Amino acid sequence: MHMTGEQRIAAPPQRVWEALNDPEILRASIPGCQSLEQEAADRFNAIAEVKIGPIGARFKGAVQLSDIDAPNGYTIIGQGNGGIAGNAKGSAKVRLSEDAGGTLIVYDVDAEVGGRMAQLGGPIIDATAKQLAGQFFRRFGEAVVGEAAAPAPAPVAAEAPAAAPAPAPVAAPVAVAAPAGFPWSWTIALALAILAGFLLGRSEAADWWVVAVAALAVIAVGAGYESGRRSGARS
Repeated sequence: MHMTGEQRIAAPPQRVWEALNDPEILRASIPGCQSLEQEAADRFNAIAEVKIGPIGARFKGAVQLSDIDAPNGYTIIGQGNGGIAGNAKGSAKVRLSEDAGGTLIVYDVDAEVGGRMAQLGGPIIDATAKQLAGQFFRRFGEAVVGEAAAPAPAPVAAEAPAAAPAPAPVAAPVAVAAPAGFPWSWTIALALAILAGFLLGRSEAADWWVVAVAALAVIAVGAGYESGRRSGARS
């Protein structure tokens, strides 16, 4: 099988080159890759699950880099064994060049498959290879561009303290006409003082309610004095 193609990545060649040698980025970009370990600067071991047509297999393989020309490209030589599904081996020449502020990746692949996979025929294998290559470069481009464009975390603005609720206005007590002789003014003032004390115990705006209670206390004293004065006058 022979396949050629190219892909443009919106990042400078040096950054793309570094990503092509980063095991974590490669592991996330290779379709079906379960693990990718770097044994040496130019050697990787990989495990990947791949489905070609109706046949799915778990491949274990090794990848060797040669003709390394940083950051312009290299040659990848690899082979993998998928058990009864078959095996694969091949090489790919990868070249990087600057292209309008980004990087153009050109690749040229030669590969051979054996075992049950070889019985599927060239068209199915070629279509699968192109699909896998497209998935790889899409994920790879997203990883490289996303990492390069990731914004620095914005400082967290301190939250402004919540404004205290405005105190509700207190309605002025309505004068109630009552028969002479019974201290209604004293009774009403005392009831209002008790109500204010209850609200004081439940309210968070304590300073405002202290003023209210003090005012009601003055009203209560005045009412008591007036009631006492009238009772004394009648006697």
